[in-house]
Amino acid sequence: MSDLLTVRDLRVRFRVASPVKALMTGMKDPFIDAVCGVDFGIAEGETLGLVGESGSGKSTIARAVMGLVPAASGSVTFDGQQLVGLPNRQFNRVRRDLAMMFQDPVGSLSPRLTIRSLVTEPFRIHGAGDRELDQEAKRLLEMVGLSADFGRRFPHQLSGGQARRVGVARALAMDPKLIIADEPTAGLDVSVQGEVLNLLARLQRELGLSILIITHNLNVVRHITDRMAIMYLGRFVEHGPTEQVFHHPRHPYTEALLSANPEPDPDAASSRVEISGEVPSLMNRPTGCEFHTRCPYVGDRCRHEAPPVTQDDHGRAFTCHYPLGDRQAAE
Repeated sequence: MSDLLTVRDLRVRFRVASPVKALMTGMKDPFIDAVCGVDFGIAEGETLGLVGESGSGKSTIARAVMGLVPAASGSVTFDGQQLVGLPNRQFNRVRRDLAMMFQDPVGSLSPRLTIRSLVTEPFRIHGAGDRELDQEAKRLLEMVGLSADFGRRFPHQLSGGQARRVGVARALAMDPKLIIADEPTAGLDVSVQGEVLNLLARLQRELGLSILIITHNLNVVRHITDRMAIMYLGRFVEHGPTEQVFHHPRHPYTEALLSANPEPDPDAASSRVEISGEVPSLMNRPTGCEFHTRCPYVGDRCRHEAPPVTQDDHGRAFTCHYPLGDRQAAE
């Protein structure tokens, strides 16, 4: 079965100096690569999680897929349609089947509009304003567990969880095939986080949605995703089925992230893997393996030679000269 969304060798660059400043300072390449050669696919009804530290490029990937930032190179194919370089008029038609939930649940809602206007705004934008908007608003709000009375409220009258549900309702308005959820549980109480995740899981089952979820919360990833990708400095360092990655990480950075995840059992043995130093600047990337400046297992080869992407027989991909399973077996 072919993927609904296929991303190949995606690269996104941002200018950091004007042409005049670059000329005066002798800067040869006045750009930074926020996303470097990323590959992934999402099948119908599947959930993929993107995990990594702040600034690793997760949200930039989402915005590139949505056409909100331009891709410098590579391809993004959605439902058979190539999106990179697609004229905006044609891209708007594709956006009926793509929806994005932004990170700030309240800030992404216009304070001037009622909830009814916000959840029905996609119909007006996409030329479907002939629908009975009151009925559509009621239908969408009920889908996410809110009563029709919420349609008369304004965003400042909502709690964080209610605002997130409104964001889900608005994303569902045009019956999309893919939803991109950027930090859907950020800033919410733990109990409300569970409600939002269960809501997304239920809607996925009922509507057959595909979901790309971006989060720092590893418990969220384990709860809701089929596959996950770990990002570092704009690249995937590991990518594969979620349970396999959690149980047997192959990259040291993945191991460090998983070991830092809070353990609810107070009697559980601590096995935290410490990584030192700060995340390097995108303007001054390390040579060789870009993680070698922080890796607890670094070797001489890591400092000079970039590791290739290794594929195994279980759908895993990783970039490490000395992957964890191989090192442990050798020891």
